[in-house]
Amino acid sequence: MSSCFFYPGANKLYTLLAHPLLMNLPKGGQMIATEVTTPFFVPMKVAAMAAFLISLPYVLYQLWGFIAPGLYAHEKRFVLPVVISGTVLFFVGMAFAYFAVFPVVFGFITHTAPQGVAVMTDIGKYLDFVLTLFMAFGITFEVPVVVVLLVKMGLVSVAKLKEVRPYMIVGAFVVGAIFTPPDVVSQFMLAMPLWLLYELGILVSGFVSKPAEAEAYQPLSEAEMDAELDRTAAAEKPEPK
Repeated sequence: MSSCFFYPGANKLYTLLAHPLLMNLPKGGQMIATEVTTPFFVPMKVAAMAAFLISLPYVLYQLWGFIAPGLYAHEKRFVLPVVISGTVLFFVGMAFAYFAVFPVVFGFITHTAPQGVAVMTDIGKYLDFVLTLFMAFGITFEVPVVVVLLVKMGLVSVAKLKEVRPYMIVGAFVVGAIFTPPDVVSQFMLAMPLWLLYELGILVSGFVSKPAEAEAYQPLSEAEMDAELDRTAAAEKPEPK
């Protein structure tokens, strides 16, 4: 139902989404619709996307209200900041893609067309491409949250994260090569934030991890073991009637 609210202004929202490409099109270039139903369904997709983004905080709040009763007090204190920071970082990732990546990517693509080729992008294909990059950068900016969660749950240590750093750097460039157009600039613009956010996750994890994690295990001495056994025996001794 919320998407119906955005549908009357969906064309203006699409124009806003298409602005980075339109600004880089050569003189006389324009966007086209190659299918009969595209001019109708593309605004619907835009309206649905806007409705999802606007309602995302409320959906996460309702999800939080559902799972909160089953959590311990210390878990409640930790999960709520994770939900809030995850939402904010996702929007920051989308904003980074729109304002920093799109102008560079579309400038590169439109200026590499062969001479005599008119650049006229289909509006449906463009929307799919934009949504893919939005998701890629939104999920990429969730890396610090994922790293902190893994450390907090004890699945991995900060030392291990530092140890696998070289593999993470290589993986960041592989992800950049997969989810961005085939140019070095856009690949770097996804890989570098991914790497830096990984480092940020390690830094934050160092503050939120338990101090006892770094302490080596110290077995009880004989005297401490005898005292513990005496306390256990005294606790189990039946009281006199």
